[in-house]
Amino acid sequence: MDLNIANLWVINVGGVEIWITETIFNTWFIMLFLIVLAIIARIKLRNFKVIPKGFQNVVETIIEIFDNFATSSLGKKLSYIAPWFFMVFMFLLSSALFSVIGIRAPTADWATTFALALASLLLMFFMGLRHRKGSYLKSFFEPHFIFFPLNLIGELAKPVSLSFRLFGNMLSGTIILTLYYSLTPFFVQIGIPVFLHAFFDVIFGALQTYIFVILSLMYIKGAAD
Repeated sequence: MDLNIANLWVINVGGVEIWITETIFNTWFIMLFLIVLAIIARIKLRNFKVIPKGFQNVVETIIEIFDNFATSSLGKKLSYIAPWFFMVFMFLLSSALFSVIGIRAPTADWATTFALALASLLLMFFMGLRHRKGSYLKSFFEPHFIFFPLNLIGELAKPVSLSFRLFGNMLSGTIILTLYYSLTPFFVQIGIPVFLHAFFDVIFGALQTYIFVILSLMYIKGAAD
């Protein structure tokens, strides 16, 4: 495990260098894994059973739990955006879990967390304009028009805080594990790291995934209601 983000390949397109970093490659790998998993689920669910069991029961349980979670956070009026955040949830959780087998989490790179937080900000603006229209724009000038710069900065600060919270927590786990592997002899690197990975990658990763998604949902609900 390394703190530096490796540059794997450089592709030259029309004189412009495109760097394929470890973060990009790992993101593609996790995306491919989730796409293949979705295709397998789609194929297996072709034979839909009224009384689910086995694989169908697992899939339905996961989707129902997240759908209830999103609906309780957003309300029924906004629950139609739940599939987007289910994708975000699965990507963030997979990023953390794959760290257990030594794949550097893309979320330990601020570029990834900021891109996801920026998507939440744009969705927040869109939902605010769609559901509240002029009253949403008016809220930027309340309680007085001189507060517009502060209100705008407050809204723009949301994706920054979201991105740094997730990035900082995931990077801290990467730093601690890297230091452990670098400073300890080989014989204590067998067995003991399992507990460190279980805490920083599984428990901590799942917690940060939940926090990122729930805060995004709260921001959107606040803008649209």
